[in-house]
Amino acid sequence: MTASDDAVLDALGKHRIVPVVVVDGADQGLALADALVAGGLPVAEITLRTAGGLDAIRAVAAERPDVVVGAGTVTTADQVDAVVAAGARYIVSPGLSARVVQRAQEHGVPVLPGVATPSEIMAALDLGISTVKLFPASIVGGPAALKAFAAPFPGLQFVPTGGVSAANLPDYLGLKPVLAVGGSWMVDKTLVDAGDWAEITRRSAEAVDLAHAHTLES
Repeated sequence: MTASDDAVLDALGKHRIVPVVVVDGADQGLALADALVAGGLPVAEITLRTAGGLDAIRAVAAERPDVVVGAGTVTTADQVDAVVAAGARYIVSPGLSARVVQRAQEHGVPVLPGVATPSEIMAALDLGISTVKLFPASIVGGPAALKAFAAPFPGLQFVPTGGVSAANLPDYLGLKPVLAVGGSWMVDKTLVDAGDWAEITRRSAEAVDLAHAHTLES
């Protein structure tokens, strides 16, 4: 792992929450980034689920340098090239692709591949990965699955994503192997489309407070 990897993962671990963002273009991306920052959460995983995702990554990386912006839903090596060129500081994939992982490593950009089984975790470890995305977390067993995976894979860190909410956030953050959680409840697409940046800021601040309170307890 490089110093760059360490710095990005440390930032994710500091904030403990990675908003999973779906936006349509640069303007929405910048407004969303500002709303997150106002809520005390300068982190965004901007997904490639829309045609404007790449433009949003490019705009946030260039104009909001204090935001730890990454690219999500990266499924091909070509997409790795594109998001790195756009300025993504980390890459998140829904599954484990050796080509995606290796291309990200060639660029020196940390990558969080999605895993759902022990075999996929072992394949990730073989590729030199030390932090994985458990996805879809709620479907594969949630906190109970994380506890089960942690036993045979000590030292591995997880970013559970999928079904994480304000209600179950403490259940995940209370587990030692969890670096951070990925969630979209504070950046719901209906809020983005409505331009309700104030509500996104409110939900982000609430999430930050929840994470902070739990950190103090643990």
